[in-house]
Amino acid sequence: MTRKSYTGEQLVVSFDGTICEHAGECVRGLPQVFDTKRRPWIDLSEITTEEQADKVREVVGRCPSHALLIEEKQ
Repeated sequence: MTRKSYTGEQLVVSFDGTICEHAGECVRGLPQVFDTKRRPWIDLSEITTEEQADKVREVVGRCPSHALLIEEKQ
């Protein structure tokens, strides 16, 4: 599997399922953004403030395998 990107207003979150350890940090940390029952399972459409973006950064930073990565939009 290749890395897939999900674009929001402020951030791009990418995911590589081949290295994911399924620790669940993302789903437990921010279920309104990371929901494995939804397609696409990463939804950044409601992340519109810097405070919300900081929370996404925090949760992605807890991913132990680095399957999730953040790219800042310019």
